[in-house]
Amino acid sequence: MQICEVQITGNNFHHKGVNFVDTSPGSELKYSNHKIEENNFGKLLIIKQHDELKSIEVSNYYQLYDKTSLIRSWVEVTNTSEEHIGIEYVSSFAISGINQFDDLSGNYAEHNEIYVANNNWTSEAQWKKQSLKDVGLDYWVDGEKGQASTKRISINNNSSWSCSEYSPNGILTNTKTGQSAIWQIENNGAWHYELTDIGKGNLLALRLSGPEEIDNSWWKNLLPGESFKTCTVAFSQLNGDFEDAIDELTEYRRLIRRPNRDNKNLAVIFNDYMNGLAGDPTTAKEKSLADAAAKVGCEYFVIDCGWYAPGYWWDSVGEWLPSKERFPNGIEELIKYIRDKGMTPGLWLEIEVIGIKSPIANKLPDDWFFMRHGKRVIDADRYHLDFRNPEVRKFADEVVDRLVEQYGVGYIKMDYNITTGIGTDLNSDSFGDGLLEHNREYIKWIKNVFNRFPELVIENCGSGGMRHDYALMEQHSIQSLTDQTDYVRNGNIASVGATVVTPEQCAVWSYPLKNGDEEEVIYNMTNTMLMRIHQSGLLDQIKGKRLELVTEGIQVYKGFRDKIPDMLPIWPSGLNQLDDQWFSYGLKGNKEIYLAIWRGVSTSDNFEIDLSKYGNIKKVEQIYPVKVVSDATCINKGNVVNIEFKNDKMARLYHIKLK
Repeated sequence: MQICEVQITGNNFHHKGVNFVDTSPGSELKYSNHKIEENNFGKLLIIKQHDELKSIEVSNYYQLYDKTSLIRSWVEVTNTSEEHIGIEYVSSFAISGINQFDDLSGNYAEHNEIYVANNNWTSEAQWKKQSLKDVGLDYWVDGEKGQASTKRISINNNSSWSCSEYSPNGILTNTKTGQSAIWQIENNGAWHYELTDIGKGNLLALRLSGPEEIDNSWWKNLLPGESFKTCTVAFSQLNGDFEDAIDELTEYRRLIRRPNRDNKNLAVIFNDYMNGLAGDPTTAKEKSLADAAAKVGCEYFVIDCGWYAPGYWWDSVGEWLPSKERFPNGIEELIKYIRDKGMTPGLWLEIEVIGIKSPIANKLPDDWFFMRHGKRVIDADRYHLDFRNPEVRKFADEVVDRLVEQYGVGYIKMDYNITTGIGTDLNSDSFGDGLLEHNREYIKWIKNVFNRFPELVIENCGSGGMRHDYALMEQHSIQSLTDQTDYVRNGNIASVGATVVTPEQCAVWSYPLKNGDEEEVIYNMTNTMLMRIHQSGLLDQIKGKRLELVTEGIQVYKGFRDKIPDMLPIWPSGLNQLDDQWFSYGLKGNKEIYLAIWRGVSTSDNFEIDLSKYGNIKKVEQIYPVKVVSDATCINKGNVVNIEFKNDKMARLYHIKLK
């Protein structure tokens, strides 16, 4: 079975359908040599192959880790001929017989269930589980005769929102053998994975890759002596369920991440936007909010969008200069005020766009922008900058330097609200090639920013969670999970956020409503306390017990947040879906669990959770709100927890000690 698939333009394709099995010369590659290198993570295995004509050399890289079963995989293809070679597809990882150890005679279509993480703006990380048969991949009875399926389970992302429809992750569980496989694709743009039957003893084949020609409009012209490196991916197969698999992925994500203080300190961040100023900042409004944010215990204060224009700004952004109308004495006065309150100031930025009505839009040459068919790409009244151009990167550096060195910010909310489409054909071999090269230059640029300003915190935001991939999250310490404005639905999304990014990188809004009640505040705070608190709302207009509950929630969080970077996420009642009536999410550490339980809108006052998988319960204590409210009770009988919430839209946070 081949360990790499490569399809070269002009070569025969040895299959039916459009899947990437038995590519050419991928299926005919011959072993050259291999070596094993020791490194700080574990071992790096490098396997080299060549095609029969020795026109290409293919190197498979497998990084093995001492602390997790996941491997990191990528491939490099080198043109060793004297001719141009067109590359249509290269797998970053290929495996056959996935989840079929001790089950080759079984019915994989019925025994295997695939989890696909669906995304939509304001409904991110919605995992849907189906058997392979239900998805349409049927078991081939005569598979031993070599008949391969033309059906593939194909999951793709196009454009520059890497998570616009799906997260770049997947899980496959075998209900007969108890095995689970999990994978992750690490590219901040287009990607593809597929699962299919290769017809050789009923073997399931998984192929992981970045962009390719059929699905992503990517094609690469490889000149003699040139090499192309795929995006990295991660894969593991283990004995256990979906939760065990996600735990391994969580450990892996922590290993590959850029070391930083933010993921150890887990500072509480206030942001003025959500159910707050909503893009209408002024010095007076911000000072009032800063007073309230400091009072409740926030440690960062972020001025969100709108600081650069007096009114409507969507199609005029691009200069990133403070509005004199909003800040008559300059934005530096406000930033100093925030610092004097003991908080680190931050600003919102969307560095990759120039509005079509921006004063600088028509002064810039076309090669600064994504182009298709000789025209600038326009998406939602904005042009998209092309970071392959060194002048663009220089411009972006100057903007960041001004925010940090002149204005004095220590936090940037880097937003991203438009997409590129399939890519750019300017100075590229294909639309997808232009996009991939831009993606990679942007990653290089953001790395350079962190090198220049190692203490700067840059939040990765894409209209909420539209690009939470680990090409970006390997560099950023914090990810905005969603822009959901309904606090009940926000809880549904928050409870599964740790499936797509680590808990200590997952920022969730808490936005007490101006005219809400105490239970609404508790629900809002519970949504975020097992990850990163993105506090918002008009706190300066929230009074009495409701404001005290915000303060209390932050104080409780500060009491255990140092443990979060070492704890593993659990879902004792399963991966919740949007609008589920009851749901839970927790963090498990050394003989302890922090468990959040929510009741949305339900016909039942009671909920039961079995925690036997995690150990034997010694004690269950409600830790938020601190005062036990009579409308909520939690009693354990052995390792089963019985919860009663007497009203809809209630949430509580518990600390469970294990024996």
